[in-house]
Amino acid sequence: MKTQTDFSHFESLDIRIGRIIKVEDSNTTKPTYRIKVDFGPEVGTKVSCGAFRNYTKDELTGRLVAAVINFPPKKMGPETSEVLILGALNERSEVIFLTPESSVETGQAVF
Repeated sequence: MKTQTDFSHFESLDIRIGRIIKVEDSNTTKPTYRIKVDFGPEVGTKVSCGAFRNYTKDELTGRLVAAVINFPPKKMGPETSEVLILGALNERSEVIFLTPESSVETGQAVF
């Protein structure tokens, strides 16, 4: 377990629910996806890049995800990731996305 932190650190994160609308192979040396996520009218669409190859493109398209949207953009080779989709590792060290248990509107804040 990591050391405790002040609750204000969590409050500074802007975590929203988004819907994956497009998945493409990225232009990185590692096999990664370039994922376009719709966060609703207030935030718009953002791009995330990552090694989520345990999912097919079809399995990802339309899926709701939770993501941190206020980190600065991160370069990943020739790609730029604008948001961090949240996930956890399963027993096979594959990333499993954190998703709401039922449908919520895109753009909803996570608290």
